[in-house]
Amino acid sequence: MTGPVLVGVDGSEQSIVAVESAAREARLRGVPLRVVHAFRPPALQPPLADPQAARNTAERVTQDAAQCARVVEPGIEVFASVVSGDVLPVLEGESRHAAVVVVGNRGHNAFSGLLAGSTGVELAAHALGPVMVVRDRWLPQGRVALGVDGSPAGEAAADFAFAEASLRRVGLLAVHAWTPWNVEPPHPSDPSEPYAAAPGALAAQEERLLAESLTGHCQRYPDVAVERRPVRGETREALIEASRDAQMVVVGSRGRGGFKGLMLGSVSQALLHHAHCTVAVVPAGR
Repeated sequence: MTGPVLVGVDGSEQSIVAVESAAREARLRGVPLRVVHAFRPPALQPPLADPQAARNTAERVTQDAAQCARVVEPGIEVFASVVSGDVLPVLEGESRHAAVVVVGNRGHNAFSGLLAGSTGVELAAHALGPVMVVRDRWLPQGRVALGVDGSPAGEAAADFAFAEASLRRVGLLAVHAWTPWNVEPPHPSDPSEPYAAAPGALAAQEERLLAESLTGHCQRYPDVAVERRPVRGETREALIEASRDAQMVVVGSRGRGGFKGLMLGSVSQALLHHAHCTVAVVPAGR
């Protein structure tokens, strides 16, 4: 999707890290950066609270973040605005017109002990486009890691991951994790033994699924060097491990193991809490 890169700020150190990452993303994409601060007027009335002073603080936070973006990437166009409302509804609405939404993994409203702020998790579940949740650690030469599960929803994540790898001029690591309990068993080669399969048939089936899931994307992005990594094991652990030497890990909001009615899959949530690098969550169809 064409549109600006959107970054949500709240004056925290983590939101400034997000601004720096968002500025780089806007430069790579050749689009403007939109800096947004969601402002809710104080509930208390003067003299206990000064609504104008609170508004002035919100304006200062937004302008400081915009100036930071201009310093990091002097060539990009930056727009800054304070939008009245709670942070999640504001950013969710703004995501309608954004190429990607960027937030820090923790902000002023994060509770002590949480590894990922509630804003990032909730936004990843409800935003209308891709959401990047940024951490302090950034490896400029690290690859883009992609979680592949063969689901239609995973196609959007693959599109996003290949485009990011191409823009950043880095390779892509495609990880597909499976266990005998979460995939359909292969059909037996001998119909007289309906419950038997040749040794190694399940592993070969999942390796084919990984290769077939990437074929079209590899053709569209011949400049991206791809390593395929089929793993017998849990998806969450495999992707968290892959995130150690990556600059970004990309997953769909829900995979083929997701339960109907859930907005965000367990793998996505686990990565948002425990990944070692930026996490991009991409909804189906975007």
